Amino acid sequence: MFEQYDLIVIGGGSGGLACAQRAAEYGARAVVVESHRLGGTCVNVGCVPKKIMWNAARIAGGLEDAASYGFSVVGPAGKAAIAHDWGALRKARDAYVLRLNGIYEHNLAKRKVELRRGRAHLRSRDTVAVVNDSGEAVLRGGRIVLATGGRPIMPDIPGCELGISSDGFFELQQLPRRVAVVGSGYVAAELSGVLAALGAQVTLILRADRVLRDFDVTLAQGLMEEMTVQGIQVVKNTTLVRAQRGEGIELTTRQGQCLRGFDAVLWAVGRQPNTDNLGLDKAGVATDAEAFILTNAYQDTNVAGIHAIGDVTGREALTPVAIAAGRRLSDRVFGGQQGRHLAYEMIPTVIFSHPPIGTVGLTEAAARERHGDAVRVYTTDFLPLYHGPTQHKPRSRMKLVTTGLERRIVGCHVIGPGADEMLQGFAVAIRMGATKDDFDDTVAIHPTNAEEMVTMR
Repeated sequence: MFEQYDLIVIGGGSGGLACAQRAAEYGARAVVVESHRLGGTCVNVGCVPKKIMWNAARIAGGLEDAASYGFSVVGPAGKAAIAHDWGALRKARDAYVLRLNGIYEHNLAKRKVELRRGRAHLRSRDTVAVVNDSGEAVLRGGRIVLATGGRPIMPDIPGCELGISSDGFFELQQLPRRVAVVGSGYVAAELSGVLAALGAQVTLILRADRVLRDFDVTLAQGLMEEMTVQGIQVVKNTTLVRAQRGEGIELTTRQGQCLRGFDAVLWAVGRQPNTDNLGLDKAGVATDAEAFILTNAYQDTNVAGIHAIGDVTGREALTPVAIAAGRRLSDRVFGGQQGRHLAYEMIPTVIFSHPPIGTVGLTEAAARERHGDAVRVYTTDFLPLYHGPTQHKPRSRMKLVTTGLERRIVGCHVIGPGADEMLQGFAVAIRMGATKDDFDDTVAIHPTNAEEMVTMR
């Protein structure tokens, strides 16, 4: 006996939840199948708890700057009046995440989306089996959406189990004294900054010569300079071949060097899709060489009626992207909005490093490759007013990449205080086709960092 639905969503992360709830608003009978906590990576071991840790690190930076603004940060007899309690932070963070899990479940019930607990796998092109402790249920759907997300990759080297992934970072009971962070992307940049700001000695190990290789070089260079000032040791052009116990955790490089004395090693070497044991072969769903599900511009797989959204597709692994793709899919399939789909261009993103980074559009290198001599670039490099009185003098950098006689803005890149908040508004303007003249004709808000965006020459 089958239970019939208009939409079956496998995966209760941000994208899957958004897709199911939007479909229900159009009157579809929708069900979400999830075996773990609702909210997926973002809510449980990603964006949300990461941002809370970043906030704590930012407060630590503010405390360092306090004396420059006339505040006393010492108590009686010269003893430090401020101490950090990692356990208390973790308790508050985890309680907030647990609250969000409950809110997500409440929102599903409010919108009459059924929630099935269990592990799901495809039996055919329109049939899903859900297995839990109570047995197996078989669901049939007019449409099936695969939104199972991804998970961290552990390196294929002896001793890798001595380290932790980004998931393991959120299980740390206390701040490690000395940490090696291995990787060069979002996770490595963000968590190395958090750990250093909260008092750990951090060594960042890069396989190439810089962090954030897919981002504009201005951002990467600016962040690496600031990391060095913050005391993060950056080891470049290094490939690890072994981890072992010795003087703490020891890491051996391909060149025969040994990096010693680490209390923890954090692997931040990429993510892989949760497509194993999903039954893709039984339905004939195609994947690429890395097991990501192949989709077209409309989130359709090669099998009619089966769609995929979010990290499992390997396209722009960002929570808002998964949400947008899921909602647009339901708009088209259940809302009658023919042609509705997510355009994967001009997607803004922020890296919560120290300082934060915001970027949207083409890097300078990508723009020159695409548009050649039609590209004109505008930059600024300045000391933010906030750091005028402080001992630490990190500089902010901005870059606008334009093309054509009209100087249409095709790329915007910012590193510095406020980059995370200011980028959203500029991303709207740039997506609408703003030109350099439009920015120049906008009255600046003074004194702010953002005003530099509209005063570049």
